[in-house]
Amino acid sequence: MTGESYPENTYELFDQVISWVEQYLQIISAPLRVDLKLNYLNTSSIRAMIDIFDLLQRSYDEGGDVSVHWLYDCRNPRSAELGEEFKEDYSFPFEILLTTES
Repeated sequence: MTGESYPENTYELFDQVISWVEQYLQIISAPLRVDLKLNYLNTSSIRAMIDIFDLLQRSYDEGGDVSVHWLYDCRNPRSAELGEEFKEDYSFPFEILLTTES
């Protein structure tokens, strides 16, 4: 996922993503790497990301091969900080990577 997230009804968007992740983790045994380059998340979008990360954590705890690449632009240090805040709460592989792509 890439961009900014501040929809009025966050769950209309994220319910589909959460359902996809949940189904993927239940049905597919292949590794799942989630690449995120999110410049801004509102509070309800952060809650939705926590729901996704909780699913990844549950899968990881059960032996699943999951990981997150959190990409940020050096001009947006808040994005890196947000990634660090998420990373602190989970034990699955979670890399915070500087990108030069816009």
